[in-house]
Amino acid sequence: MQHRYREQTRFSDPGRFGALLDDLPADVPALMSIIRNVLVHYVAAGITFTGSRLAEVDSRFAERLLELDQRRFPMPLAEPRPERDRVVVCCRDFALLTVSALRHRGVPARIRVGFAPYLAEDWNYDHAVAEYWNGSRWVLADAQLDPERYPFDTADVPQFVTAAQAWDAHRRGLLDADTYGVSPFLPFRGHQFLLDSVLLEVAHRQRDELLLWDQWGAITDRVADELAAMLLAADRGDTSAERALAERYGTDPDLRFDGRVHCMSPSGFDGWVSV
Repeated sequence: MQHRYREQTRFSDPGRFGALLDDLPADVPALMSIIRNVLVHYVAAGITFTGSRLAEVDSRFAERLLELDQRRFPMPLAEPRPERDRVVVCCRDFALLTVSALRHRGVPARIRVGFAPYLAEDWNYDHAVAEYWNGSRWVLADAQLDPERYPFDTADVPQFVTAAQAWDAHRRGLLDADTYGVSPFLPFRGHQFLLDSVLLEVAHRQRDELLLWDQWGAITDRVADELAAMLLAADRGDTSAERALAERYGTDPDLRFDGRVHCMSPSGFDGWVSV
């Protein structure tokens, strides 16, 4: 099933900026370093962004991210950019641009949605990372993280917890759902947040790489149980589960992304958008 993740999606396609990806390194840690040179997290960097700069977090497409970068820095992506002037994004965009660059080289890659227990001792932040096929296995790579600041390999992070894993553990009473969410200081956490994260993980698995605050469809506990079971089985290499997941997403009108989302952005935007 790896071959379907070699192809760009409408979200990951660099479009008219594809030439910028031609000379990026094949070495994944080196590639991630360049991605961090282009992007800056809207919160984690400790820099306050407002107005049009904060609104950059709603850039759904790799082409748009590259356009914003090139407006300010019409130069190769490896040329240094001041941190404050990089494109303002969330974790999903570090993953998206990494996936875009890998697919550009013909490497199967996709975004995984879930939680990062390695970012704090007592909180599991919602998070997205890139996952690529290294020829023998799928490898999780967290391009947002500076490897010098973490005591583990940020280009291979098995500590990452997928939404399906978190939901399954929650349903079996093995975790405290109220410690999973956007922030310990915000209400976006718990059972409903885990539920919605399962649908986001499925959409990204099916190459609809939407923003983490895009909402659509309707998902119940029972449906989340079924989807999580298929995701977990597919991650174990069950190709029939992978096919069943794709069919379910593609045919169920309550799950399938139909081109419109309700966007509840940290930029302050709250409304329906045609994507």
